[in-house]
Amino acid sequence: MLHSPPMIVLGFESSCDETGVAVVSTERGLLAHALHSQIDMHQAYGGVVPELASRDHVRRVLPLTRQALASAGLTLDDVDAIAYTAGPGLAGALLVGASVAQAIAWARDLPSIPIHHLEGHLLSPLLADPRPEFPFVALLVSGGHTQLMRVDGVGCYELLGETLDDAAGEAFDKTAKLLGLGYPGGPALSRLAEAGHAERFDLPRPKLHSPDLDFSFSGLKTAVLTRMKTLDPQDAQARADLAAATQDAIVTVLVAKSVKALENTGLKRLVIAGGVGANRLLRERLAVRLGRLGGRAYFPPLELCTDNGAMIAFAAAMRLQAGLADPAERHTAFTVHPRWAL
Repeated sequence: MLHSPPMIVLGFESSCDETGVAVVSTERGLLAHALHSQIDMHQAYGGVVPELASRDHVRRVLPLTRQALASAGLTLDDVDAIAYTAGPGLAGALLVGASVAQAIAWARDLPSIPIHHLEGHLLSPLLADPRPEFPFVALLVSGGHTQLMRVDGVGCYELLGETLDDAAGEAFDKTAKLLGLGYPGGPALSRLAEAGHAERFDLPRPKLHSPDLDFSFSGLKTAVLTRMKTLDPQDAQARADLAAATQDAIVTVLVAKSVKALENTGLKRLVIAGGVGANRLLRERLAVRLGRLGGRAYFPPLELCTDNGAMIAFAAAMRLQAGLADPAERHTAFTVHPRWAL
């Protein structure tokens, strides 16, 4: 990394249903972050309603900004750069964070740094202690993305494999909906699975033995639906067993592909990022499997697995340190990217 004077970065995340604001120092790391989740608001609809999400970001972003700065013991006068999620995500939601970030940057004559949402997730495990060293393989697992990446440094990413259809998080959520669980479905399914016996149902593990590093989870949902048609709706244990079998199938594929990616690249470090990275079974199995291979798995802190401002501010701080963002540059125009390849 290049040597640069210490800087304070204020970061905004508003890509979907969490409003996050954080303060990061290029010298001292994460100083403070504030987060509001819209889960309670969207539960009544069984999923995220984009217009409601955007309006809630408008309500929350400034109070959260004041909260994060106060927690860090700082004011806007101490901030040296502004960062925001520019995509991918919901267009209206992205525009809220981007607009606030650009307004502050313009008013304070500060640089504004657009950050790719997935890069934020990708680098978030570096906020943990211990932190992984480059290079490493990263498994990005969230509601919308399942990818394996080789990471040689900040901005140096190579796609090794990705899902051909549903992401792992979508497989969790869609199965949870079939089981009649609430939103968000992934955590609810994992909780139900704790009371279940995975061996009761033999579910498919798509592309488990394929030579590539791609994923496919859409067929799993169909298999669950087929099994459910044979169950007594009142049989609570059967539902728990099916939840456990679904989780086992998803985790088995994620672990196998991650290990194969390490073997193919010759690397020993695996970074896991994204909301599914909070799954307890995934964490346990990866730790055990990599330990046997002489490797190691790195996870972000549990509170930073979901979307958050800390990962955005931190990604911007790392870009500044690596010379990939110019602190002297000013932007008067901006855009957001609902779809944006990393």
